[in-house]
Amino acid sequence: MTATGTAVTDRSGHAGDSREAADRAADERLRRWRLVLGGEDADGTGRALAGSDVAMDGALSALYGSGRRRGRNAADRSAGLGASAPSVARWLGDIRTYFPSSVVQVMQRDAIDRLGLSALLMEPEMLEAVEADVHLVGTLLSLNKAMPETTKETARAVVRKVVQDIEKRLATRARATLSGALDRSARISRPRHRDIDWDRTIRANLKNYLPEHGTVVPERLIGYGRASQSVKKEIVLCVDQSGSMAASVVYASVFGAVLASMRSISTRLVVFDTAVVDLTDQIDDPVDVLFGTQLGGGTDINRALAYCQSRITRPADTVVVLISDLYEGGIRDEMLKRVAAMKASGTQFVALLALSDEGTPSYDREHAAALAALGAPAFACTPDLFPEVMAAAIEKRPLPVPEG
Repeated sequence: MTATGTAVTDRSGHAGDSREAADRAADERLRRWRLVLGGEDADGTGRALAGSDVAMDGALSALYGSGRRRGRNAADRSAGLGASAPSVARWLGDIRTYFPSSVVQVMQRDAIDRLGLSALLMEPEMLEAVEADVHLVGTLLSLNKAMPETTKETARAVVRKVVQDIEKRLATRARATLSGALDRSARISRPRHRDIDWDRTIRANLKNYLPEHGTVVPERLIGYGRASQSVKKEIVLCVDQSGSMAASVVYASVFGAVLASMRSISTRLVVFDTAVVDLTDQIDDPVDVLFGTQLGGGTDINRALAYCQSRITRPADTVVVLISDLYEGGIRDEMLKRVAAMKASGTQFVALLALSDEGTPSYDREHAAALAALGAPAFACTPDLFPEVMAAAIEKRPLPVPEG
């Protein structure tokens, strides 16, 4: 009896625990759906909120507007942040309290798009309250010309923080990857005696070791050209600064500074819309570069490529990187002829539809197909992949085009 009774008790306990866990999971699902759906009578959850969930729901309601209650007893069904900076500042503080950084950045972008908060970003106290990211930088750059002087220094500080974070994440790996590519591209198989790299030569010829003579017969010599310490490659970054390319402009400015810091690479940075601006003299400071751009406007890729082509002096040692969604407002046929001419001269040509983490953007598929037919496939590139793309271009290998 005792053994049987114990067994029954154990089974009953486990069943009770399982039911409690299932109830907790069901309640959590209802809580999440309640926050998503907004608490209208027809949301079907029947779930009331308490504690910090009420404040979280209020923050969501303020942003996502009509159809959401601002609390359990709110009478009106519309919401918003209002026009006052203090209420927006409080809201920014709330979302940073209740949501992770990645969600905060999404909500800020939605607030700018849905509630027209761009004007408030021109107030220094507002800029100090926001969560800075690449998208916010793009918004600030688009407001640059209208921004009052009292706000510009704060805006520059916000932009610099984002730039430094990107540099910290990407710069070291980019330099290492590109340095290796430069070394490999400069390696020659018939070096002069003083240019022989003996360490690599010995390792490459170990199979030719003659034990009876205690020596290695170097059938293949490996070395570097006499100009190994001078400029090996010239890179031209040609960046579309139309409004849709904001994140790409930010990342391109950072990579431009990284490339410019390498003595073996001569880097030129050109931005364009319908006009062409050479920002090479500012390339050491990405913040200066970014505030030298003007997001928005039309696009004349042909004109930009004509300028870049005119600056090429060593075609076989030059890589031209066009970063654009390829919506051409200029002369399409001339653009394609320029790409073909550069490739025929020995220049490596890379076409990136975007340089960002946002996935494949909207782009002109007809122009992308035309470039692919010329041997210049156009593809979206993440910042993490960019060093590998540049390394392949420097070594004149096939580019690592992502699938899909």
